[in-house]
Amino acid sequence: MFIQTEATPNPEVLKFLPGREVLAEGSHDFRSLEDAQVSPLAADLFDIEGVTRVFFGPDFVTVGKGPHHDWPHMKAPILAAIMDHFTSGRPLFAEGSAQAGGHDEVVYEGETAQVVAEIKDLLDTRIRPAVAQDGGDILFNRFDADTGVVWLHMRGACSGCPSSSATLKAGVENMLKHYVPEVTRVEQTL
Repeated sequence: MFIQTEATPNPEVLKFLPGREVLAEGSHDFRSLEDAQVSPLAADLFDIEGVTRVFFGPDFVTVGKGPHHDWPHMKAPILAAIMDHFTSGRPLFAEGSAQAGGHDEVVYEGETAQVVAEIKDLLDTRIRPAVAQDGGDILFNRFDADTGVVWLHMRGACSGCPSSSATLKAGVENMLKHYVPEVTRVEQTL
C-alpha cells in the first residue's frame, strides 16, 4: 500500500491519501481523543504524540498537529497507523457508534427554502470539491433570511487555517453573493 501526503494551506495540517475510499459519504471531524473513540483509526492517530485533530474525507485523512511538534518526526508513525488500519480490514467506525455529527437541521419554507437549496447546491458542486483538494470541508449551518447571512462550518484542514478567513470572504462569500443575490454576508460557526 502506498500512501501519498500533501501539504495543505494550514501548516499545522497534513493530508494523507491512502489510494482508496476512506469515507463513503460526507466527512467526519475528530477534535479530541474522546471524540475519536468511535473510530479505531482516529483513536490510533490520536495516540501519536502531537496529534491534535483528525478529519476523514471521501478519499483522504487529514491530521492536525500542535505547534511545538514537527512533521518530519510525526509523519512516519502517522503513515504506519493509516497503513496498519487499512491492511487490517478493521472498520473505520466501531460497531454501533454514531458516525454523523448529529445536530438537527433547520427546516426552511417557501422562498427561503429555495434560497437555501441554491446555497447548498453551490456548496456541494463548486465550493466543497475545491476545499477538499486542500484537505478540508465546508458545511452549511444556517441561513438568516432577515439579514442575508449564511453561516458555514469549516472542518479538517480549513479549521484553524491562517488563510481560512480569506477563503471564506474572498472566495465563498463572493461566489454565493454573485449567484444568490439574497446572500449579504458569510460567517463561520465554531
